[in-house]
Amino acid sequence: MLTSERLLERDHKLSLLLDVGAMLAREVELDALLEMLGSRIASAMQAERATIYVVDAATGELRSRVADLPEMREIRLPVGKGIAGYVADKGEMVNVRDAARDVRHFAGIDQATGYLTRTMLAGPIVDKRRAIRGVVQVLNKKVGAFTDEDEAFLATLASQVAQAFESTTLRPSPDATRGVSLRGPFNHIVGASPAMRRVYEQILRAAGTDATVLLRGETGVGKDLFARAIHVNSRRREHPLVVLDCTTLPSALAESELFGHERGAYTGADRRVPGKVELAQGGTLMLDEIGDLPMPAQSKLLRFLQERAFERVGGRETLVSDVRILAATHRDLDALIARGEFRQDLYYRVRVVEIVLPPLRERGKEEILTLARHFTQVYGKRHDRGTMRLPRASEELLASYAWPGNVRELEHAIERAVVMAPSDVLEPEMLGIATVIDGPKSTPGGKGVTLPLGLPLQEVERRYVEATLASMKGNRTRAAQALGVGRNTLKRKERKERS
Repeated sequence: MLTSERLLERDHKLSLLLDVGAMLAREVELDALLEMLGSRIASAMQAERATIYVVDAATGELRSRVADLPEMREIRLPVGKGIAGYVADKGEMVNVRDAARDVRHFAGIDQATGYLTRTMLAGPIVDKRRAIRGVVQVLNKKVGAFTDEDEAFLATLASQVAQAFESTTLRPSPDATRGVSLRGPFNHIVGASPAMRRVYEQILRAAGTDATVLLRGETGVGKDLFARAIHVNSRRREHPLVVLDCTTLPSALAESELFGHERGAYTGADRRVPGKVELAQGGTLMLDEIGDLPMPAQSKLLRFLQERAFERVGGRETLVSDVRILAATHRDLDALIARGEFRQDLYYRVRVVEIVLPPLRERGKEEILTLARHFTQVYGKRHDRGTMRLPRASEELLASYAWPGNVRELEHAIERAVVMAPSDVLEPEMLGIATVIDGPKSTPGGKGVTLPLGLPLQEVERRYVEATLASMKGNRTRAAQALGVGRNTLKRKERKERS
C-alpha cells in the first residue's frame, strides 16, 4: 500500500518527465530546460540538493552546470574524483546509503561548503552513441535512502538530459567518445577565444546588476544573443524579455510602440494597446538598433530612463514600469550626436555599461572553424541531411574570408551549403563566398575594394555595400546574403547612400 507521500512523489516525478519531454519535442532552449531541472529534480526525488555535471571534453574534468549551491559558484572535479567522478569514469549508477563510509566519497566539497552529505544517488548522462557526457546527482534523501524506483527515475531523466545536450551548443562532435565541448558559458553562443572570454566576463558582471547596458558591434555579431544572455542570468529571468526593433519604427508610431496608446488617440486607434515598456514589466526591454530610434521618441525614452514613468499616447494617467533596459547598435552614436541625429543625454543614459562585441574576423581562424562545424551539425540535423562535413579546402576558404556579415553571414553560408550539397561533403564552391573573397569584378584587376585610411566608418560601409552589389551584378538577394543582412536592411543602406 503506497502512502500519500509516496503517491505525491510519484506524481512529481511523472510531471517532471512529461515537462522535460514536452520541451524536447520543440526547439530546445537549454538554459530554460536546465533552469527548470535545477529547481525541480531535488523536489521530485524528495532530496535536499541536486546537481547536473558535464564532462568538459577539453580538460576531462567534471563541471557543475546546474546546482543547488549557494556556497560556491561552480564545482570542478577530475574524472574519477568523488562519487560523481567515479560515475563519469565508469558509466554506472551509484547509490550511496552512507557517504561517510564510502571510500569513493570526496569530502573536500563538504568541507568547502559546510554541507554534510549523508546519502547520494548519481547516474551517468549517456547519449545514443553510449558516450558519457555528464552526471546527474542528488543528495540526502529526506526520509531514508534512495530506492530502486529512484534509480530507475534518475536513469530516465539522465537519458532526457543527454537528448537536450545533443540539441544545443553542448552537442559533442560525432567522433567524441567522452564529454561535451564547452564552447562558452551561454547556450547558443559559441566561442572560446580571448576576445570572447572578455565579453563573457562583462556579460556576467552586467547580469548581476540592473544597470542599463549598451551592446555595440557590427551587424551580425549576435547582439540579440548577448542581450538574452544578460536577461536569463539576471534576477529578472522569470519575467519577459521584450525586443523592439528600432529600424522598423516610423517616426509617427515610435512613441506608441514604446509606451502604448489609448483608444481614440489617433485615426484607427479603436482600442487601448499597451506598449513595450508595459509588456516588459518586471523583466527586460531590448531596444535593438537604438541608433535608428526617431528623435521625438528619444526624448520620451530619456524621461522614462530617468523616472521610469510614462503616459500612453492620448492618455493623461502617468504610469510606472519596472523594466531593465538593454540597447544595441552597430552605428557610430558619436557621429550621430555630432550630426544632431541622436541625443547626447540619452547616449549617456544608455551606456551605463558598454560592451563592445568583437567582429568574427578578430576572434581568430580557429573560432571561425569551430562555428562553421557547429552550424554544419545544426543544419545537417535540422534539414535531415545527416552528418555533413567540411573538407580541408572548404575550411581554408572559410578561415581566410573576412566575414563582413560576421556570424550571421557564416551561418547563412553553411545552411545554404547544407541544403544545396548533393552529398555529405560541403565543397568550397557551395559556400557562396568565393566571389566576395576574389573582390568585386567591377574593380580594376578584380583585386577587391581599395579603401584609404582615415575614412569615416559610415563611408567605409557605403563603399563596401556598393562594391558588393556590383560584384553580385545588382542582385540584391545575393548581396544581402553575402553581407549577412536582410534585403530590407540592404535597401535602407542604399537609401542612406543616395541621401
